[in-house]
Amino acid sequence: MIPTPYLLFLGDAPDPLAAKVAQGIRDWRPEHAVGQLRLPGCKADMGLPDMTIAEAVEAGAKTLVIGVANRGGVISQAWKAELHDAIAAGMDIASGLHNLLRDEPDLVEASHAHGVTLHDVRVPTVKYPIADGKKRTGKRVLAVGTDCSVGKMYTGMAMDREMKDRGLKSSFRATGQTGILVTGEGVPLDAVIADFMAGAVEWLTPDNDADHWDHIEGQGSLYHVSYSGVTMALIHGGQPDALILAHEPTRTHMRGLPDYGLPSLEQLRDTALPLARIANPACQVVGVSVNTKALDDAAAAKCCQEIEDRMGLPTVDPYRHGAGRLVDALLAL
Repeated sequence: MIPTPYLLFLGDAPDPLAAKVAQGIRDWRPEHAVGQLRLPGCKADMGLPDMTIAEAVEAGAKTLVIGVANRGGVISQAWKAELHDAIAAGMDIASGLHNLLRDEPDLVEASHAHGVTLHDVRVPTVKYPIADGKKRTGKRVLAVGTDCSVGKMYTGMAMDREMKDRGLKSSFRATGQTGILVTGEGVPLDAVIADFMAGAVEWLTPDNDADHWDHIEGQGSLYHVSYSGVTMALIHGGQPDALILAHEPTRTHMRGLPDYGLPSLEQLRDTALPLARIANPACQVVGVSVNTKALDDAAAAKCCQEIEDRMGLPTVDPYRHGAGRLVDALLAL
């Protein structure tokens, strides 16, 4: 287990989305976040106290969590001074980047010298099977997005919390570094060898009670040419009974791909549903989750209503407005 509480390292994040790992911890495990550390030029802010390493240790922080998810998942040399200071102060370091802490010789040497642990979250620890496509008992729901970083994880976590609040059988199944850091368990799916990704999702969502729902954390987008493969593994390995369409309405292009526009929700529905029905012919699209963080209350309400009228599906921002209507749609299946 990674020791808590955390100091969230935002580094030199160029925008809030680049610090989505820190944002997820801040929103879903605020009791674990004592402060944030930002380098000059950082454009992200979690609304936490800005702290030095010494101030964080004084406040009780046990682990510095790299809360940045940059393109390619690399450890920047510009971060190294702060990482070394944290190690020297007796703090563990946790990271969900593809560039592993354990592959940085200077950090490994420092961690040994000061008796602290480097936690690489994005390392598979199980020998996952190849998917066999056999039908499993229990129910599963997956959020699929028009783009990356549109709120798929928040959708699953909000629905899981709503079901638990109602006393229903429910589990959130983390598939990415943020979800794993928030919940403490899961599969780092985009670090699994491609042939085993769908099998890893089957392993993560095993047979269960007939009335139990697994909320599978979505990844990537079928329309994102960089990350569509991981989405396909979730769709086929997850065998979802229900899909939630996830969307961020202020995007002008795919994240990191300025030459690619976003698909419409109708295009996403008409692409994702036939693919899902390969593994589960009974799958249905039951709702739309809209990330309205960039909109004020009136604009958020108007946006959701317009989409609902157009799509004929319950449409909410589950983090802002609650996930009740999406859960109702699941229970109506």
